[in-house]
Amino acid sequence: MVDKAGKSRVGPLKSFMSKLKRIDLNPETAFKKRRPPPCLRSVYFNEPLPPEAFDHKGRAEASWTFATNQLLTAKYTLYNFVFKNLLEQFRRVANLFFLLIVILQFFPQFTTISPGLAMLPLLAVLAITMMKDGYEDVKRHQSDRYINNLKVKTLIGGGWQNPNVMELKSRSFSSTFQGLREKLFGGKKKENARMRKEQEARASMAAEEGRQQLAASPMEPPPTDAPGVDAADQVPRSPLPVGQELRRNPTTRHSAFESEFEHRPDGAIFRHGKKLTPEEELEYFAKKAPRWKQKTWEDLAVGDFVYLQNNDPIPADIIVCATSEEEDSCFVETKNLDGETNLKNRHAVPELTHLRSPEDCARACLRVDAEPQDTNMYRLNASVVLSDRFGKDGNPLQCPVTLSQILLRGCNLRNTRWVIGIVLMTGADTKIIANSGDTPSKRSKVEKQMNPMVYFNLCLLACMAVGCAIADSLLEQYYFDRDAYWEYDAVYSDDNPRINGLIAFANSLITFQNVVPISLYISIEFVRTVQAYFIFDDHDIFYDKTSRRTTAKSWNLSDDLGQIQYIFSDKTGTLTQNLMIFRECAVGGQVYHGDAPEPTSVDGAEVSEKTFQVRDDSDATGSSSSGHSGKIGAKRIRVKNVNEDVAPFRDARLEEALKDPNTEQAKRLARFFRCLSLCHTVLTEELEPGLLEYKAQSPDEQALVQAAADIGFVFAGKDRSTLKLQTPYSMDLEKYEILTVNEFTSARKRMSVILRRESDGKILLFVKGADSVIFERSAAGQDGLKHETDQALEEFANKGLRTLCLAYKDLTEEYYEEWSRRYHEATVSLTNREEKMEDLASELESELNLLGATAIEDRLQEGVPETIADLKRAGINVWVATGDKLETAIAIGYSTLLLTRDMNLIVIRGGEYGQPNSAYEQLKKAIERFFGGEETLAQMEHQPPDVEGQPRGRRSFGMNRRPSLHRARRSEVSQASIVGEDNGQRPGGYALVIDGTALGHALSEEFSKDLLLKISTQCKAVICCRVSPLQKALIVRLIKDGLGVMTLAVGDGANDVSMIQAAHVGIGIAGEEGLQAVNSSDYAIAQFRFLKRLLLVHGHWSYYRNSIMITNFFYKEIINIGYLFWFQIYCAWSTTQALDYVYILFWNAFFTVAAVIGVGIFDRDISDRVLMEVPELYRRGREGRYFGIKPFLWLTLEGLYQSVVLYFFIAYAYDMTTARSDGYDIQLYEWSTTMAIASVLIANLFTGLEAKAVTWWIVAAIWLGPVLIFVFAPIYAAFPPTFIWTYSYGNNHYLYYSIQFWVLGLLTTFLCLAPKVIITYVRQVYYPNDIEILRLVDKADPHHDYVNDPRMPVVGNGRPKGLAEGLSGAGENPPSALEPPPNNRSSLAMQELRPVGSRSSTHYDMLTGMERPNRGFTFSSDEPAREGTGSGRSSHRRQRRMSLKGLLLPGSIRKKKEEDRTKRLTVIHQEGADGEGER
Repeated sequence: MVDKAGKSRVGPLKSFMSKLKRIDLNPETAFKKRRPPPCLRSVYFNEPLPPEAFDHKGRAEASWTFATNQLLTAKYTLYNFVFKNLLEQFRRVANLFFLLIVILQFFPQFTTISPGLAMLPLLAVLAITMMKDGYEDVKRHQSDRYINNLKVKTLIGGGWQNPNVMELKSRSFSSTFQGLREKLFGGKKKENARMRKEQEARASMAAEEGRQQLAASPMEPPPTDAPGVDAADQVPRSPLPVGQELRRNPTTRHSAFESEFEHRPDGAIFRHGKKLTPEEELEYFAKKAPRWKQKTWEDLAVGDFVYLQNNDPIPADIIVCATSEEEDSCFVETKNLDGETNLKNRHAVPELTHLRSPEDCARACLRVDAEPQDTNMYRLNASVVLSDRFGKDGNPLQCPVTLSQILLRGCNLRNTRWVIGIVLMTGADTKIIANSGDTPSKRSKVEKQMNPMVYFNLCLLACMAVGCAIADSLLEQYYFDRDAYWEYDAVYSDDNPRINGLIAFANSLITFQNVVPISLYISIEFVRTVQAYFIFDDHDIFYDKTSRRTTAKSWNLSDDLGQIQYIFSDKTGTLTQNLMIFRECAVGGQVYHGDAPEPTSVDGAEVSEKTFQVRDDSDATGSSSSGHSGKIGAKRIRVKNVNEDVAPFRDARLEEALKDPNTEQAKRLARFFRCLSLCHTVLTEELEPGLLEYKAQSPDEQALVQAAADIGFVFAGKDRSTLKLQTPYSMDLEKYEILTVNEFTSARKRMSVILRRESDGKILLFVKGADSVIFERSAAGQDGLKHETDQALEEFANKGLRTLCLAYKDLTEEYYEEWSRRYHEATVSLTNREEKMEDLASELESELNLLGATAIEDRLQEGVPETIADLKRAGINVWVATGDKLETAIAIGYSTLLLTRDMNLIVIRGGEYGQPNSAYEQLKKAIERFFGGEETLAQMEHQPPDVEGQPRGRRSFGMNRRPSLHRARRSEVSQASIVGEDNGQRPGGYALVIDGTALGHALSEEFSKDLLLKISTQCKAVICCRVSPLQKALIVRLIKDGLGVMTLAVGDGANDVSMIQAAHVGIGIAGEEGLQAVNSSDYAIAQFRFLKRLLLVHGHWSYYRNSIMITNFFYKEIINIGYLFWFQIYCAWSTTQALDYVYILFWNAFFTVAAVIGVGIFDRDISDRVLMEVPELYRRGREGRYFGIKPFLWLTLEGLYQSVVLYFFIAYAYDMTTARSDGYDIQLYEWSTTMAIASVLIANLFTGLEAKAVTWWIVAAIWLGPVLIFVFAPIYAAFPPTFIWTYSYGNNHYLYYSIQFWVLGLLTTFLCLAPKVIITYVRQVYYPNDIEILRLVDKADPHHDYVNDPRMPVVGNGRPKGLAEGLSGAGENPPSALEPPPNNRSSLAMQELRPVGSRSSTHYDMLTGMERPNRGFTFSSDEPAREGTGSGRSSHRRQRRMSLKGLLLPGSIRKKKEEDRTKRLTVIHQEGADGEGER
């Protein structure tokens, strides 16, 4: 019985505790909508759902309920706003403390003021923060509403109904009632039952009509392959002609029916003057013929038929049924998904191509089975089951669906008139949203760092309260037993000496409550709001072209902008303009740079009228090119310029060379541009007769074909297997039959096409590809041409242009026939098919005749190279994460100066661990070769499974434990021993380039993740290519959680949302990829270059201002509670307040708050011009030197010292001498008022000494508090007790007439502030930091040229050297960033920020083990171009000159610092030599 009873008692307790532990107090997950786990889905069309889709109450099962298509990036809803926001705010420990104080005020023993009045400050803090968060979220709701209210055409009418069940929408009362109807009353189940009955009735009726029609007039069925014909029942359909608009043909019955109804312009439908209800409107459309009706995106449901038109955005993941193009194909732009601007080809499901009209769709009867939803952007498998067709096994026909037949949400339909599709995935199940995640609740680093300070002050408060409680209890018990007069009659239960210690403890919490000021949080919110306005109002980051301002969407992260250590950037649309421009070419050893562009007009056709005329003696026809005609005008083919802002390519020398077609150079040029015009995958679209527009999957190819058209070699289109070309020598079209196309692959690095010219039957081979591939396959005897072309490539690469080589070869009929036979055998081979095909292609693509090279500019956003260079100078690590190919990403890395010409690239491309050349093996090779070898590998915490049992070496600083900011970094000495002396001779260091496949395995394998983190921290730049949106977020979290550093992510597309949300600060660029990134970001900018000022100026100022404000807030509270605590010594520890309570109440509300807020808003340690021109000054913020425990404790000591001076000087002065002339003793509130007024003056002046800028705003804020108290104190003391009771009554008569008040006030002010003034003077004069030095220079010379100042950071060897490079980190006193350069005056100027070449950098491919100089930027290549050996660079010893800082130091200190530096450098060189010797 006892055991059972015991179990019965313990059981509920354990159950209660387990439920208590399951309570989720994380606001990001507590209110998150719980969705069922991913599972297989079946989507029905014109078929009722099976009975197993519903439970016994008629409610749809969770696995049969699909996600709503409503987009929600907002954090709150109308229902959870108050609760979720309060939960977020009470994550602050201070708010919990304030709540405890308010609760204590409700007990009479602890009441100091009215409980209602006591709770007002807390309610004000909560309400102001709630309004600010609500305003931010309203903006997100507005953005969501814009997207959700976009329109898409869906099928309606004809009795068609969608049986599939969708989740309820948020923020919709109608959807709530609909949900109640479906869940409580089984509405959807009844609807499916009714549909089943209607389907059975229609089937029997159709069977009866079929029998009657067959008996009346039997007819021969049409061919089974006719468009729109059902292969099963052979019922003829009326297909829609290609390009014709879809429309319905209403019958007479429907027209008579419609005459009763009136359609209003707003979409409302009236019958006899009465508006139809939603149910009546649904019934009205059900009676009408099937048609397309616009529906909002948020109302789109799984199972809907949709009709998309050209340039429409894709609202959901949709299966393609039919298109307007040949072979039922369509093109989509996927830059929102993978960052690529080229078009992707998608095809319709062959068995659904008959669904080409609303009537066909309304009669369709099918089911789609799909795999569970996931985040893999490159895989989606499903199958279509046709109920009215049957396979050979007698079952319904089932056909596969792959990603190539699906349009993903976030894409845009291009070059396709219309597409009909069926919705498969909506909302959270779509690929793009599944990779995005929910909007997180971000808190700034400063706010998180405040928690330890609040804990420290709470511990201080606890110590004071415990001390008062113990002392009070002991004293009361001691004197109670001795019948002290103040203990008379103290024998009641509410005044028990034995428990009064507890009362004293609670009273102490109220007396010393200002130790955690509630006004601090109001002040922070107010200051951050003003800082957000400053960002919004800054015209330097205002984009005039689009009239877009830089906007803070999350106001509480402004100080985080000043502490960024890692930036993760997208490429397409963020760094580049999605614009490829043909700039130069080299043909036959001649380089054509192109003429200066002429002013362009808006009309592309008008621009192109200025093309040159090319003719020979026998042909009088003029030439034609892009968007223009020659003398023949309308008879020439014109090509519309895709980029109207870019002038067509022109070169007078080239035009002159082409005029005489019989010269050798003209023949080379003709072959060169024929190669460009014929070797590609570009498509043409005829806009009007004689006017074409090029559409390409690759923007590079489009630029090349467009350039050829500019010269006059116009690609006129493709007719099945025939290419048509118009040359500048004739209006007649040259025709070429396509025989074989060898497409580009990352392994081949080239593309070739075999053509037969129709005019003479000659077979030609045209090839284009990377220069290394073309050079090594060139025929002998072309050394001179190769040398000249190589020099041209060098020139192109040094300009940051992407290069491509062209070649050709004549083939004989016999050779081609024999090669074609072998190639066909290889294509049908069941073993080693790819290898055989590649061998034959390589055999054909040999002994080529080199034609020349092209140079294309991938145009960057304005100011991108300068911005990245300055961000690197600021010590910020910049990573690029893009969906582009490896080579494209590397090319952009060079042109943006993320990669420099003296960097060595480490390329990682691998697979899963255990496979040959896995990602782990390549990372391991890089570690062994460059970063420490076996010793470093042994120090990793996680080891591969096959080496888990092996002993591990001593663990290093840390990649094994995911080192945080609080862990010590490896010093210069240890780094020199790891990377060796050879790395020191490569001034550019290393850069890591890793592709998405290798990255995916590295992030999923803990042992590979350790190596990746280790290598990435040793590299100066990291580029991640071919990554999915989710991988971008994982990269950010890898660095964010692994290193504990501040991260920032910047992007412009929906594919960047997850990365933006994962970073501490997310920046959205309002670019060409929509506003999805902006809607999910914390800050919205218009151009990437604005990021520099946002971080270096606004970020630096905000972090500095907030740090000074917060630390001074805590400081002034220490003064206040300090002298209150010292008074307890003389009041028997009774927690009596020394001051009139009104002075304590107004201390934070009026007397001292203006100064700290003024500093937080208007102070600045240095001007914005200096911060922009000397990015190295960002280091102090990046290293978190302005805010932390150290400055907090220092100011706490300052406050304690000043409280001691204030209390004891004033108390003893008034006690030892009298301030009265009548012989009476003074009262408590006479001398304590003196102390209160003096403390207000000291606290405000101390804050003023902290300010670095002297402006009228700051001066007014500093003196506002003292003026207020000098005005308030006499007025408050003048009220007689008959009017209002005050302890200060009489002070006007006694206080201000005494010499003690004035002398003690000035004396204590001097004694309190003197240490601050002395310490500040000594530090700024003898130990100044870089900002203080430049502030002095800027004050003396406001127009000082920092760019050319010899004391600025050195710029040499193609890269700037700043605070974070080279000199820092060695020893306790690193040299200043302002250390002068060597005597070579030519290296003093700042780097000219232009794209530089990469010829001298070395490319280490860990997959192949090859080492070669990086060749620059080649066309569509996933690998660097050339093989060879790199050239070293000799180093020279730098001679040191005295800097401004050095000149200010005393000679003895200067000599000691020089000796220390010499010792450190000696140790570093010795360690480096030892490491080199060991290797």
